[in-house]
Amino acid sequence: MQDTAVKSGLAALCAVSGMAALGLTDNFVPFITERGSLWQFHFLRGLMAVAILMVLAALGFGVLRPRRFWAVAGRSLFQAGAMLIYFGCLAFLPIGVVVAGLFTSPLFVLMISALFQGKRVGPWRWGAVAVGFAGALMVIRPDPSDLDPVAFLPLLAGALYAIGAVATRAWCEGESTMVMTAGFFGMLAVMGGIGVLVLPGAEMAGAEGFVSRTWGPLDGAMWFWIAVQAVGSLIGIGFLVRGYQLGEAGHVAIFEYSLLIFASFWAYILWDQEVPPLAFSGMALIALAGAVIALRSDEPSTLRAPEAVE
Repeated sequence: MQDTAVKSGLAALCAVSGMAALGLTDNFVPFITERGSLWQFHFLRGLMAVAILMVLAALGFGVLRPRRFWAVAGRSLFQAGAMLIYFGCLAFLPIGVVVAGLFTSPLFVLMISALFQGKRVGPWRWGAVAVGFAGALMVIRPDPSDLDPVAFLPLLAGALYAIGAVATRAWCEGESTMVMTAGFFGMLAVMGGIGVLVLPGAEMAGAEGFVSRTWGPLDGAMWFWIAVQAVGSLIGIGFLVRGYQLGEAGHVAIFEYSLLIFASFWAYILWDQEVPPLAFSGMALIALAGAVIALRSDEPSTLRAPEAVE
């Protein structure tokens, strides 16, 4: 009994540590958006992350050979697409809004499971979906008189991530954490490379050009911040995976919502981005909805590392 309690505490600590790492490193993206390119960023960061994983595999910490290549590639396509939108939005929207949109992923997972997989969903979880989307609207605060579709892009990121989470269960059973993490970062590198080669590369000054630029200057500062992103993401995901190995998935998933706190805290410290009371209440509703879904589901979805639940 005591050993179980200790493991549960360590699992929670690992999950919170992972979210703390991700919440901090994601706030460094504005150092890249001013001069860099979304496509360049993902191309280089993806290559760095895969290279690190290859070194770890060579040292005996795992294998990088998938059992079903196309299943891993298909799952990675949705997850990487979500991250393209997520990081692209960081150039235009406050990080709290973007993270809250991504955290609607469990709500979409529940809807996909019920509508397309025939799984039974009770009134508690349907109610959580309604509460969660109400919270998302409170965070986004759409103005009917001046409706900006960009504000809804984080919700699209959440939907794509949800499809990837469902695909993790449906397509990738038995695949290792390292394989799917490498597939995720590898797909981001491929998408980034395609963007660099195919897009016209319209030049715009400042953060507004982050998505439209294809390449930016690669000086020491740019290399540093991209490397920080690559290492920080791997550390964050590693802590989260360890949390799911130690604890019960439904309880560990709840601690992922601490990312809302860490991301908003560092956004305030680093960029003076304040969270309005209405948006903060919306984040609380999203976290509450996710907690209800996690506790009342046999297979709760995770945010950054759905491959962790094995």
